[in-house]
Amino acid sequence: MKLTYGGEVKISHTADCPKAKRKVVCVKATVPYEHRHLVSLAAAAVLLLLLTAGFGVIWQSCYADTIVQPFFRRGNWAVIWIYAVLLVILFRAYDCLRYGYLKGVHLICNQCIAVGIANGITYLQISVIGRRLLSTLPLLLLTLGDILLILGWAAIMKGLYFRLYPPRRLVIVYGSRRAAELVLKMSSRVDKYMICESVDMAEGFAAVCTQIRGYEGVILCELPADARNDLLEYCYAVGLRVYIAPDIPDIMLRGAEEIRLFDTPLLLCRNTGLSPGQRLCKRVMDVVIAGGLLLATAPLWLICAAAIRLEDGGDVIYRQQRLTEGGKLFDVLKFRSMIPDAEQEGRAVTATEQDKRITRVGKVLRRFRLDELPQLWNILKGDMSLVGPRPERPQLAEAYTQACPEFGFRLRVKAGLTGYAQVIGTYDTRPADKLKMDLMYIEQYSLLLDLRILLMTVKTALLPHATNEAARKNIQRTVQKGRKNGPCSKL
Repeated sequence: MKLTYGGEVKISHTADCPKAKRKVVCVKATVPYEHRHLVSLAAAAVLLLLLTAGFGVIWQSCYADTIVQPFFRRGNWAVIWIYAVLLVILFRAYDCLRYGYLKGVHLICNQCIAVGIANGITYLQISVIGRRLLSTLPLLLLTLGDILLILGWAAIMKGLYFRLYPPRRLVIVYGSRRAAELVLKMSSRVDKYMICESVDMAEGFAAVCTQIRGYEGVILCELPADARNDLLEYCYAVGLRVYIAPDIPDIMLRGAEEIRLFDTPLLLCRNTGLSPGQRLCKRVMDVVIAGGLLLATAPLWLICAAAIRLEDGGDVIYRQQRLTEGGKLFDVLKFRSMIPDAEQEGRAVTATEQDKRITRVGKVLRRFRLDELPQLWNILKGDMSLVGPRPERPQLAEAYTQACPEFGFRLRVKAGLTGYAQVIGTYDTRPADKLKMDLMYIEQYSLLLDLRILLMTVKTALLPHATNEAARKNIQRTVQKGRKNGPCSKL
């Protein structure tokens, strides 16, 4: 594939892109890429100011004078500042501050959920201040106005941001045919990436260095360690952006502690999972939150149990053996969402989205993750944690371990009700990629990460298909096109 510069990129009729008739216009960024984060932050700051100003108007006009002891000026400003801080925290947790990072529909959904949670918490706060339940209508109208503001601002920023920062022209350097999947996924984000060429590392280091010059970034995928390190050093020397598909050892290094031996820097990989202090804090959080959720969701338990019993008269609770920390077996509890004796042959069969064994009530339970409510009892007992790798069945875990021996590394921590792989991945995510996400969680564990994953779980429960289904269809369309032409046709 040959590239000529001067306003457009002409794609030659090569094996990489047969019968290519389209012209890809390459417009350079009108604002330096180094300022991209400042532009994104400024856009988010303007939105936050507008949202806070809207709340300030509602507070002053509808609530400030209705509380038992009205505030003076400083008290009113304190309420508004608390709302602003809450918005910033939720926007940070839901990645709402990074324009251009998420796709438009994802960003809008995240911002709407963050605003909804902020307004809900604020209503409880001002009701406590007012010493009674105040009217919800003003905050409901505020939420509706916030959603309209988010939609309008997203439309403005979509046109402005991507005019300032068009997609980066990338080249992929690969050493395995498995790189095709990554390329196709990146190609589905035409707003961010333009993969113009693919280069086989077998062509040699010098040839690869020659071919990657002139691009705005390089993707390194499934390369031998020596070759990848050499290319990393070269790209660092010339200031070329690099995207890396990490291997398991790369993820382990991310959790390493920086230490020094006199004047020699070292990386310490403890490889022991969570520290005793982290385990204690995590357990306290599990008991407090799970206990509170158990009490708050008690009415839902009764509704779910009655619906299951009325549909087919079968058992309400389903028990199944799963693995948790250290390979320990335990009985996970769920509301039954499948027909009785769904696995009559006794072998483990993974459920799919359109599985005929799922009952009508079960579809609703799975849609909103209500079938997993009984696992709160598993958490209180200590079998599980709120956040952690998905608890797998022993048979499936054995099969995964045979295919990927590192799969057992997930058992360094307790299995979780939700997890990093569950809120980031989809039904179609490869087990190998889910394993990497689980290991990323273990190596970068913190209570703040747990809280962030719990907040993201709210989005997953409310909108399990609204964003993921669109992403899957987009990738599938790209896959079909990529098999016929494009830079990944030879991968």
